[in-house]
Amino acid sequence: MKYLEYTPFERINAFLDRLNLGESTIKGCIEAYSCKHTGTDKRLSLSLENEILDHLGNSPDVDSASPAEYLSSRSSRKMLIYLILTLYHMYPDYDFSAVKAHQFFTEETWDGFKQIFDSYMSDASKEWIEANEDGSLLETLYKALDEVINLAECEVYSYDPNSDADPFIEKGALWSYNFFFYNRKLKRVVSFRFSCLSNLVSDEFPTDGLYYEEDGEIFDDMDM
Repeated sequence: MKYLEYTPFERINAFLDRLNLGESTIKGCIEAYSCKHTGTDKRLSLSLENEILDHLGNSPDVDSASPAEYLSSRSSRKMLIYLILTLYHMYPDYDFSAVKAHQFFTEETWDGFKQIFDSYMSDASKEWIEANEDGSLLETLYKALDEVINLAECEVYSYDPNSDADPFIEKGALWSYNFFFYNRKLKRVVSFRFSCLSNLVSDEFPTDGLYYEEDGEIFDDMDM
């Protein structure tokens, strides 16, 4: 995988580089990678492929809707490996398991992505409009993505691992989303991650349980 520099992304990345909203900070980053393997990628790709095949060999007969059945398709395994290799380039010190990572990837649509973006990035979008007069943040993002990866031909995936094994989570994170746009024809992957950090969390303040997806999880370890 090779990191690709694209001018359309620079403006968005500069805006989302620690956007201070008072009590919280929005962080976002959009990056593009080619699916051409380097020497290290080839070895890692083979290791991931063998891990998946070993998993399939140890799995009982399953129906067509099961994860194992999905991974039995070579094109699906190839796509998964590309996404995991992208994660490795984003977080080179983190060890991603192919089988576990598969459980955390979910196929999405642009409309699904748009709904999440509109819900969680509304304050950032207001800041963008105040500073820019040439369209909304989502419109600018759409144009940039379309120019780089051709959204009409893309598969969209979200990556949502459990909090104990998530390299994306930072101290004071209130929420975090990670999306991948994959174009098979172009052999290109674009990652877009955006998160919200609390500015009220000091270095001395404990953050265990601060990051949660559903109401009530923060109380899981409390005696009621």
